Amino acid sequence: MKQQVSDLTVAVETTWVVVAAVLVMLMQLGFMFLEIGFSRMKNVGTVVPKVLANFSIAALCYWAIGFALAFGGAGWLAGTHGAFLDTTNGDLFPAMAFSPATVPAKFFFQFVFCAVSLAIVWGTTLERIKFGAYLIYAVIFSSLIYPVVSHWIFGGGWLSANFGMQDFAGSTVVHLIGATGAFAALLLLGPRQGKYGADGKPNVIPGHSMPFVGLAVFILWFGWFGFNPGSTLGAIGGRFAEVAVVTNLAAAAGVVAAMGTIWLITRTFDIGMTGNGAIAALVAITAPSGYVEFWAAPIIGFVAGVIVVVSVILIDKVLDDPVGALSAHGVAGIWGTLSCGLFTSPRLADLNGIGQGGLVYGDGIKQLAVQALGVAAAFASVFTISFLVFFAIKATYGLRVKPEEERYGLDLVEHGMWGYPEQFMPVPGSEYHPPAPPAGRPTPRPVPIGLSARGQEG
Repeated sequence: MKQQVSDLTVAVETTWVVVAAVLVMLMQLGFMFLEIGFSRMKNVGTVVPKVLANFSIAALCYWAIGFALAFGGAGWLAGTHGAFLDTTNGDLFPAMAFSPATVPAKFFFQFVFCAVSLAIVWGTTLERIKFGAYLIYAVIFSSLIYPVVSHWIFGGGWLSANFGMQDFAGSTVVHLIGATGAFAALLLLGPRQGKYGADGKPNVIPGHSMPFVGLAVFILWFGWFGFNPGSTLGAIGGRFAEVAVVTNLAAAAGVVAAMGTIWLITRTFDIGMTGNGAIAALVAITAPSGYVEFWAAPIIGFVAGVIVVVSVILIDKVLDDPVGALSAHGVAGIWGTLSCGLFTSPRLADLNGIGQGGLVYGDGIKQLAVQALGVAAAFASVFTISFLVFFAIKATYGLRVKPEEERYGLDLVEHGMWGYPEQFMPVPGSEYHPPAPPAGRPTPRPVPIGLSARGQEG
């Protein structure tokens, strides 16, 4: 009977972890629609293979080496064993030993986190980056950058083991890491053509579909219920339900705060800012979701909603970030990580066994200082490595498409077809004729579903 209960426990916990991982995987669809919505029509198609390719590269690289570096042992810098998910010598992933879920379930859950962090990198680069740059950086990011830094916080490395840094589900590990990689890429990539006028002031380059942005926000919000509650790595006891409520309260407050803030500034209820309010609040509550009581969640989310609006406006003056990733994932990720040092409940700190209570509980400034150290360490390391990687890509393969290719759109120049062909193809009997493609590029023709442009031409 005892063995049967044990087997049932493993089955239940494994099922919950896999279900949560699938919810997080669904967030890839959210990122795809978000980037499509904020892109112009000539650049929407390229987002689809980018998402598919990056997810697939991350899956293979994280299986081969990333998971081992992140969780294979309790070394201070990185894991040392478990490559290719090798468990022949037993469970070699002690940081997750508290959960009876099977190792493959834990691997899959941690892999989709890595894939989300990688997806965050590319929102800043829309409409002008070479497709191959995605693929090169994806290998390095999912094999080395994300696994090593995540080990410091999630895998029993120096920030968690030596200092007690708190990050329940990844405000720093997932979101700040991704946003930092994006920042490094953006500095070397530069703005889109026409973004800044002769006077240096930013011009608005609107995306083609705000409904897609709204759909993306709700998909991401839905996926977050795998992200934060899933980080309990277990369903028995029902603790994941508390984390779900905390997550939802913060997101709701973020929407209200962002909507109110942008109205005060522009007297309009901006659609993009409202959506970013939800995302920023979800990012912010990710770190403290397992550390704070219900009352703190709306405060954290509300502040994130205000911060993201102000941050997007200020960053837009100097950097061309089409989806606001630096603000929604970077700045909000920093706020969420620091908020643990303010609002962490001593009860939940003891339950998690990491760090101590926050400043509002009278436990002093120590936890806030530890959180700041973690933010600084993650940002400095990821930025340095990412900048060097993107610099090397720029010096060899090239980082940005040619100016004339950017004008025609990445769908055509990188993939030989348009995402919305009916908007660009000549209509029989009409006077409309689309511009000729750049030199050396074939003229796309309408293709039936299931055939590629090159297959049609052949």
